[in-house]
Amino acid sequence: MSEGLSIVSYLGATILFILCLGGLSDQETARRGNLYGIIGMTIAVLATVFGPRVGTAGLPWIIGAMVVGGAIGLYAARVVQMTQMPELVALMHSLVGLAACLVGFASYVDTSTPLTGAAKAIHEIEIYVGILIGAVTFSGSLIAFGKLSAKIGGKPVLLPGRHLLNLAGLLIVIYFGREFLHAMTVAQGMTALIVMTVISLAFGVHMVMAIGGADMPVVVSMLNSYSGWAAAATGFMLGNDLLIVTGALVGSSGAILSYIMCNAMNRNFISVIAGGFGSDGSAPAKPAGGGSSEPAGEVTPVSAQETAELLREAKNVIIVPGYGMAVAQAQHAVCEITSLLREKGVNVRFGIHPVAGRMPGHMNVLLAEAKVPYDIVFEMDELNEDFPDTDVAMVIGANDIVNPAAQEDPTSPIAGMPVLEVWKAKTSIVMKRSMASGYAGVDNPLFYKENNRMLFGDAKKMLDEVLGSLAKAAA
Repeated sequence: MSEGLSIVSYLGATILFILCLGGLSDQETARRGNLYGIIGMTIAVLATVFGPRVGTAGLPWIIGAMVVGGAIGLYAARVVQMTQMPELVALMHSLVGLAACLVGFASYVDTSTPLTGAAKAIHEIEIYVGILIGAVTFSGSLIAFGKLSAKIGGKPVLLPGRHLLNLAGLLIVIYFGREFLHAMTVAQGMTALIVMTVISLAFGVHMVMAIGGADMPVVVSMLNSYSGWAAAATGFMLGNDLLIVTGALVGSSGAILSYIMCNAMNRNFISVIAGGFGSDGSAPAKPAGGGSSEPAGEVTPVSAQETAELLREAKNVIIVPGYGMAVAQAQHAVCEITSLLREKGVNVRFGIHPVAGRMPGHMNVLLAEAKVPYDIVFEMDELNEDFPDTDVAMVIGANDIVNPAAQEDPTSPIAGMPVLEVWKAKTSIVMKRSMASGYAGVDNPLFYKENNRMLFGDAKKMLDEVLGSLAKAAA
């Protein structure tokens, strides 16, 4: 492939990637956006592999690597459940960071194209920054994978003097960056690179370990941004314009999404990085005055048959899905219940909190998989004013995103976080396995309110019983 054709192919791939991001911004165009991304990436890979910069001698190795990587990807696509998507995304981010590190070290030891003066300094800065971002992304993503898959607890690990430790690490990285640029031999430069890499790996671990469970969706988005910048840095090191543009698109879109999600949680992005809220225990946080923040009162249980009766008599229903729905694989039962109710003239809508689940858009993906109509799925801001006119608000496996303590208790760790105001409905029904606290480790006063009912049990089993009761009554 000639250089001119390769450039044209890169330009076409870039346009397709931009169209892909545009398509992914809306549920109805998401499939088309994915298709644009697939076509764009196919063009990009072929233009690179068969372009003028890849010799025929290395072609078998590249094709072999593509076959192995493609086989792993196909296997993951077949066996990974939708509930495991957040940790899979985090794991993929780690591979991007690892690739940036490996490319950086390979670029430094490659002496096939000697550089001098400003060109050499710029190339070495690209290597240093690329490895730094890649190492933070790699280790941070591995910790995120561990937290999301419950292999590591969600409680934040806050070391004494952690901010001073971070500052000391930054100063050491800057010092060795100077030593790297002034290194007289490859061995001296390699020593500086290794020290910086170790510190960057430690920073990635420290950063994500200090972030609590409730902030993990923001972490996934943030690591997505880091992986994009790592890819862009790799593009600079390799002199690949398409990789630079693609990495910048991913990095900037991830950063914007992280900002949007932080606003949705009333969280400052810097405070998330410095250490978010969350704990493993089920005990609620104690207020400053030393009293107990545990709500007073008793819960009112409800059966699946009573739930079906409430839904059948309702005119307006809002369903709020959470991670519990994903774990129970209950989205298809939810869709069938929705269809039955809509056939009876019930106005059924879904309320989606920006950080519901374990990654951005988690609930939207599950509902789309179950073929819930796009036009009845709404964001939190679009529905919150409608809860007072709602007959039944049904919460399926959500906790922190429907916690009234965010508005009513200024001492709560989630105080100020925007939530779905389900308690304002005439009746709210919360489906949970137990009274355990949510991922943030904060008790929920919603459970004890007079108009709330608790439907305990596995979400899919209970919803199947609700569906059976509705179907029996409709027959």
